[in-house]
Amino acid sequence: MGIVNATPDSFSDGGRFLDPDAAVEHGIGLVAEGADVIDVGGESTRPGAAEVDVEEERRRVVPVVAALAPHVRVSVDTRNAAVAEAAVEAGATLVNDVSASLFGVAASAGVGWVAMHMRGQPATMQEDPRYDDVVSEVREHLVERAARGIEAGVGEVWIDPGIGFGKDDGHNLELLARLDELVATGLPVLVGTSRKGFLGRLTGGAGVEDRLEASVATAVWALAQGAGMVRVHDVAATVAAARLLGDEVAA
Repeated sequence: MGIVNATPDSFSDGGRFLDPDAAVEHGIGLVAEGADVIDVGGESTRPGAAEVDVEEERRRVVPVVAALAPHVRVSVDTRNAAVAEAAVEAGATLVNDVSASLFGVAASAGVGWVAMHMRGQPATMQEDPRYDDVVSEVREHLVERAARGIEAGVGEVWIDPGIGFGKDDGHNLELLARLDELVATGLPVLVGTSRKGFLGRLTGGAGVEDRLEASVATAVWALAQGAGMVRVHDVAATVAAARLLGDEVAA
């Protein structure tokens, strides 16, 4: 899953793809690099991010989705039902839902749905997150959300542990180390670690441009543990590494 942030303030590439033409061009480029899905978002959910007006988010997202949908499967990265509905109407076939609440939209539209775990809201989620057992608690929450989605009639339900969303560095590493426990639910798992701050803190990479190796390593680790999809900025490097993994498994 390649990332297209049509936002002015995303942590990695904020502002670069706010213009719809630039966002579409970037998405097409990610397809050429090997992305199977392009995830289009119009609201940053980085730690500390403020909410975006729904109409503004829709304005950012819909033209990009409509232009990309004839070329590749498109997901919409949103927590707003109105934006999800508009994006699906424009051609998106997957709702990537950081709120894990939009299963009704997905069910009504007959599209797929990703339920992600997030404790709190982006503006406050990194203020002293605490868990007794982060993996068990995330797993329980996602299984419950997935069950609600399936009961509502969603035919394709993914779960995402929400690396970096209301978790500290230790929580993130524990979720990666025990990812097989999420895979064991039988639900397809999506993992997103790409360029996230905890990778920089662990490796000493001060800027997002210094996190490529760690991003690729954690993406390949997730795939090796059974994740069905990884959400990444650096598609070409991740695809190359994933192919090496596939060759090794085949051998």
